[in-house]
Amino acid sequence: MEIEKLIERLNPDERAILPYLTEKTLTKISEKSNLDKIRVLRALEFLNNKNIIKIKKTEKKIIDLGNNGVIYLRIGLPERRLLNLLSERKTLSLEEAREQGKLSENELKAGIGALKKKALIEVKKGKIIFIGALEEIEKRSLEEQLIESLPLPYDKLKPEQKLAFENLRKRKDIIEVNVEKEIKVDLTELGKQIITEDLTKLTKYKDMIEELTPEMIKKEEWKGKKFRKYDVVSKVPAINGGKKHFVNQAVEHARKIWLELGFKEMTSTLTQTSFWNFDALFTAQDHPVREMHDTFYIKNVEGKLPDKKLVGQVEKTHEKGISGSKGWKYSWNKEEARRIILRTHTTALSAHTLASLRNLKNKKGKFFAIGKCFRNETLDWSHEFEFNQTEGIVVDKDANFKHLLGYLKEFFKKMGFKNIRFAPAYFPYTEPSVEISAWNEERKVWLELGGAGIFRPEVVVPLLGEYIPVLAWGPGFDRILMDYYNIKDMREMYKNDLTKLRKIKFWV
Repeated sequence: MEIEKLIERLNPDERAILPYLTEKTLTKISEKSNLDKIRVLRALEFLNNKNIIKIKKTEKKIIDLGNNGVIYLRIGLPERRLLNLLSERKTLSLEEAREQGKLSENELKAGIGALKKKALIEVKKGKIIFIGALEEIEKRSLEEQLIESLPLPYDKLKPEQKLAFENLRKRKDIIEVNVEKEIKVDLTELGKQIITEDLTKLTKYKDMIEELTPEMIKKEEWKGKKFRKYDVVSKVPAINGGKKHFVNQAVEHARKIWLELGFKEMTSTLTQTSFWNFDALFTAQDHPVREMHDTFYIKNVEGKLPDKKLVGQVEKTHEKGISGSKGWKYSWNKEEARRIILRTHTTALSAHTLASLRNLKNKKGKFFAIGKCFRNETLDWSHEFEFNQTEGIVVDKDANFKHLLGYLKEFFKKMGFKNIRFAPAYFPYTEPSVEISAWNEERKVWLELGGAGIFRPEVVVPLLGEYIPVLAWGPGFDRILMDYYNIKDMREMYKNDLTKLRKIKFWV
């Protein structure tokens, strides 16, 4: 009776293969049951979960022909074609061997190498000379014998075949090693008990209802029928629902934080002119940050500068200074400002935004950006040449340094950081400036997240036309993600390992 209850839990495929479990292998069970291997394998997994069978999975290496091997099986290995030529003439020039044997440069080298190794030829003054015994020409080499006998299981190779295999494996695409997975089935005591029953009784279960449809309810077709029992014990294959990449989840969360704090989003292209990326931010044209080792420049492309009045004020600020500043004391170069780069920070968007407020009476607002930036960094666990940054500015006549720290603390609190600190820092376009760091418990270090400060008059006045306090920040966003997801190496974030992407937690 217990066995009958168990059989009632089996699905149609499980019942279909029951009589053939003694066949042991997946292939034979599939042939006998007339079910494809995928359906059989799924049914075997369910039976394994019910302790009716035990599945043994093994791997077997199969030696087979590669792409070149298939060709050489038909036309002969390069050394065979050379030998055939040398059987007619004992001496050949390299050019004759290549043309008459229809050999590529690499094939000629491989053929000569193989024959020299067997002491059948020597090469002198650009000529190939046969020095072996004549009977060696007709003898099939071990390598030829092997490719003619493939495919073969690796563990069944004879010693001489293994030697030929090692020789051919060093050459391009003649042979390849494939791994075949083999599944064998062993009956448990419960399984043996089940198949000793009269399996002809299985036919009485064929009309059991597998699922109840609206049509069956409507037509009352379920009446008098028996339902298959639900199996709530057996494991089922994991189903991975679609979801956004975890980096995109975090970006959306950060975007939501800024929007809830009343900020408007800034957007622009990944490429910028040096004017917006550097000059408008009062970064000197001879500053090391603009050198090739820090910035990616686009070759043979030149950008356009904005209106002459704005450009003129930026030029004056660099050369002579503004608001008491002495400037950088050099001749500002428009051609340098036109150079196109991959933006090194999203602060270029802040410069664009400030310039857009220039002609407004009420120059006020809160703006943010989240986007890709690029720097020519040495790759390591905490640096990439492509990274995300979150940018923010607050334009307000009443804004002050306390407000700046307050915005940053609120943002990082909402991003899940409990322990952050600010330290005095220097940046060419803010004063005062701070560096933002968060404690990384895993590495026991303070992790630098980015810089912040109040834009200098040299940045604000040329862009806005007057001085108004502008709070600004631009922490690195990817390092925030590393802490939240416990990622130890920043490079892991963009490898797109599907297994890891399926298992990684949602951003909450």
